Amino acid sequence: MVSLVVFWLFFVATLLQVKQRQFLARKSYQDWLLDGLGLCVQGGGIPLLQILIGLHLYSWLLPDIKGSLELNPAISFLISFVGVDYLYYWHHRLLHHKFLFPVHAVHHTVTQMDMLGSSRNTLWSSFFLPYLWVNGFMLYVLNDVRGYSLGIFLTSFLDLWRHSSLNLPQQSMVYQLLNYCLILPKDHAYHHSRNKPANFAANCKMWDRLHGTYVDSHPQNQSLGIPLNMSLIQKLFYPFS
Repeated sequence: MVSLVVFWLFFVATLLQVKQRQFLARKSYQDWLLDGLGLCVQGGGIPLLQILIGLHLYSWLLPDIKGSLELNPAISFLISFVGVDYLYYWHHRLLHHKFLFPVHAVHHTVTQMDMLGSSRNTLWSSFFLPYLWVNGFMLYVLNDVRGYSLGIFLTSFLDLWRHSSLNLPQQSMVYQLLNYCLILPKDHAYHHSRNKPANFAANCKMWDRLHGTYVDSHPQNQSLGIPLNMSLIQKLFYPFS
């Protein structure tokens, strides 16, 4: 339920921003439906499935390892925030392969960076995110889940932030510090532009730098969204529609 709590906290904060309110007001009914249903899956369906997996599947398959892994909270945080992010980086790059991109293309139809766009996806594809399976297992096996849960919380927050247009002033010290290590809204806006795909990581900019997929760009120099000739049903269920 962490992702749902983070969503509503960020949503309230977003409504305080005039520009973000204007973005939300301009969304079409189809976009509202796509994003709303996606939010139900990511904010409700996946956390519920994660709980069921932990309570039943892992308890049935691996009853002896529940709470057996003792890690310093700082180490478990790094696994959650950095290690899982590397898995996501490669998962995301695979989704941009020509054979898999049709499943992911719906997410790239967003034409403005607002937080609701973070949930826009073909509905079933969200169940294959590494967060569901890896986080569920780690929360099951860890003796102390505080550090790992903090990593989940921050990842959920950053997912919403990088899909918004809440860019920090480039002259600020906070921007200079975060821009060195984190994927910021301007970086993810480039990923959603019509340029060659880049900036695949969710949290850590070092993965894109390491593999040569990072592009620095000013947020105003980007044309967002790709045209997708699909019906609403196809966007929700492709290729099962």
